[in-house]
Amino acid sequence: MSVEPPDGAAPHVLVDDVEVPVLAEDSLHHLARVRRLRDGEALTVTDGCGAWRPARFRGRAEVEPDGPVVVVPAPEPEVTVAFALTKSDKPELVVQKLTELGVDRIVVFRADRSVVRWDEAKAARQHQRLVAIARGACEQSHRCWLPVVERLTDVADLAARGAVRLERGPVGISLARPVVAVGPEGGWSEAERDALPETAGLGPHVLRAETAAITAGALLGAMRSGLGR
Repeated sequence: MSVEPPDGAAPHVLVDDVEVPVLAEDSLHHLARVRRLRDGEALTVTDGCGAWRPARFRGRAEVEPDGPVVVVPAPEPEVTVAFALTKSDKPELVVQKLTELGVDRIVVFRADRSVVRWDEAKAARQHQRLVAIARGACEQSHRCWLPVVERLTDVADLAARGAVRLERGPVGISLARPVVAVGPEGGWSEAERDALPETAGLGPHVLRAETAAITAGALLGAMRSGLGR
């Protein structure tokens, strides 16, 4: 069985089942009204769990399969990037870019020095929004594995996973420690430093929180794909 990912020539869309692919209402609207696909034009569909297949658009929710189901193995090791709450729409930017870069698990966490605070209701709304951002970026980047966007958590949870705390300094990020955490722009508190004693550097410059998270995802993704050491 072939394990090649789909090429980028045709639209790529998430569906619940690649055996019987049915477009969600928003996907149908996007393809018909925004992309202006015509009857019979090619697309690819994926379940976000590694399976995809070529298909033909028919102007309705049901699409016509046009080739066999292809399964792309899950990349190994699983890469997780956690980042502290940031202001405005920066979490959306980070989730979008980490998805495009192939990160498998994306975690937003509360930090002692985070300026932004979400109550339970806002955290639930924002989680739904970030999941939607990841889905769109998955389709745009032609991924076959949809990343897991976790609900808001805390540093204690990251410590239990053995997360590596990212700091300014010599580059020491490694696939041997593929769970990394980026702190807020105000920096890590002493308690957080104690909770996450293992560290790695992202170079000599002071990076914004969103830049650091995206850089970490890019470095780990490049290493895993063989593009970097």
